[in-house]
Amino acid sequence: MVSVRSVSITPSSLTPTDLPWIIEHREDRCTLCGQCTSVCPKGAIRLAHMRQRVPKLDVFNKKRGNDYRTFTGIRQETDPAKLCIGCGMCSMVCPNEAITPVLGTNENRTVFFENRKGVPMTRGGRRNTAGPTLLDRIMFNRISMLTDPALDAGRHEFSATTTLGRILSPEDFLERTLKGGWIPPTREIFPFIIGSMSFGALSPNMWLGLLQGVAYCNEVLGIPVVMCTGEGGCPPWVLRSPYLKYIILQIASGYFGWDEIIRAIPEMQCDPAAIEIKYGQGAKPGDGGLLMWYKVSKLIARLRGVPEGVDLPSPPVHQTLYSIEESVMKMIQTLSTAYQHKVPIYPKISASTSAKSVLNNLVRNPYAGGLMIDGIDGGTGAAYNVSMDATGHPIASCIRDCYLDLAAQGKQNEIPIFAAGGIGKNGNVAQNGMAMVMLGASGVHIGKYIMQAAAGCLGNEKNRCNVCNLGICPKGITSQNPKLYRRLDPDKVAERVADVFMSINTEVKKIMAPLGRSQSLPIGMSDAIGIADKAAADRLQIRYVC
Repeated sequence: MVSVRSVSITPSSLTPTDLPWIIEHREDRCTLCGQCTSVCPKGAIRLAHMRQRVPKLDVFNKKRGNDYRTFTGIRQETDPAKLCIGCGMCSMVCPNEAITPVLGTNENRTVFFENRKGVPMTRGGRRNTAGPTLLDRIMFNRISMLTDPALDAGRHEFSATTTLGRILSPEDFLERTLKGGWIPPTREIFPFIIGSMSFGALSPNMWLGLLQGVAYCNEVLGIPVVMCTGEGGCPPWVLRSPYLKYIILQIASGYFGWDEIIRAIPEMQCDPAAIEIKYGQGAKPGDGGLLMWYKVSKLIARLRGVPEGVDLPSPPVHQTLYSIEESVMKMIQTLSTAYQHKVPIYPKISASTSAKSVLNNLVRNPYAGGLMIDGIDGGTGAAYNVSMDATGHPIASCIRDCYLDLAAQGKQNEIPIFAAGGIGKNGNVAQNGMAMVMLGASGVHIGKYIMQAAAGCLGNEKNRCNVCNLGICPKGITSQNPKLYRRLDPDKVAERVADVFMSINTEVKKIMAPLGRSQSLPIGMSDAIGIADKAAADRLQIRYVC
């Protein structure tokens, strides 16, 4: 009687070839040190004892038989909860180059089994689109020659700053100056801003490294870089330090961390760079924010005033507000009063077809210090795929529509518009940012690019890693687990932040020099750009080149 081993096969049973990332392991090089299995954030590989049948053939006696070999080796898990994310940490620590993840070329069947108990998969990172973006394809094609000579980017001085805050028209400014009226506060800042990534979304070491790098850029390099806190506030010592002037404080619909900020106002040594009121974000508009319980450590819980280890969802809208007009009246004017009308205050919204309506409401109110618009390519810490892939509005056309609307009213130089969402998505951060400036933005916010350039984030558009929301970031960038975030050296992050902004500053000068511009950013200078796409050129009202 032959015994058949029963194998449990379920509808969601997978083979290694069905996985998005497949572990390639060279047994001849492996010394079974176990470093790869100990460092894997998902537990996707394990050391296993196995028994292998080795056929044996006796040619002279015309007999066949079997030998058996028992050995220990690396095996990959096929459980959807333990799928390899392709981070490559195993190959980084392997002393013998015996293991590496490879992108699967077969159909990725895991996508059919991600929904469990009616809950779709939630992930961090960005949309999984590949190839050049529209911003990557925009060219700077106005080069001054004879009557308006180009500048030498290496020898001329350039004013590569932008204004954050409301700018009065010359007539209004003169009238208010003569009559002693109120002048809206403004800040001269670098047009590339570190976008809103909260203390909680980022690890303590990552956040501290960003702050150190921003302070170095301002105080040593003379590049006036600022960073936004995101929702969740920041450590109390930062609020009471002189570094606060390099920080944009964000208040969002969850009001997390805002109690600490209010308590710190009497003891602040200086004013913050600005206040940002968040109504939406580009990657999941209308969905609210979410910090998953994995990341709500004792420190984060104390700063946000919540119990430890609970999910922290933000409502899609501020529960105390009904409209943008009420927002301006309640929040912007109230916060202006709290900071004695010395700090620019502006809202952040998701890019949408209604962005122009919001902008036109802000134009009529002198307390609004600008508008920040976040496009569909914006990064996020936790969102469903359907939100990240199919909900929102691309940033380029939204900014262009808003700028042209301001120009039609003659207000294009008065209220700044800031853009975010996919800036530097493929690494071309200066090109993307300056393209947005020439489409009408006064500056851009960058987040994922900074994580990749300053801290070595492993995520990409092919769904590599992208577990920012789970608190198991292998580099320690988005984890609240001390065993993980201690891998990240804040001093090294600060050093890389300074390197990044020095490089961006150089590239911005290289773009401004051929235009013959040195004293101001070419905001709205759309005659200087073109694209080899007729439909895009018509939509953005820029030059079609081919």
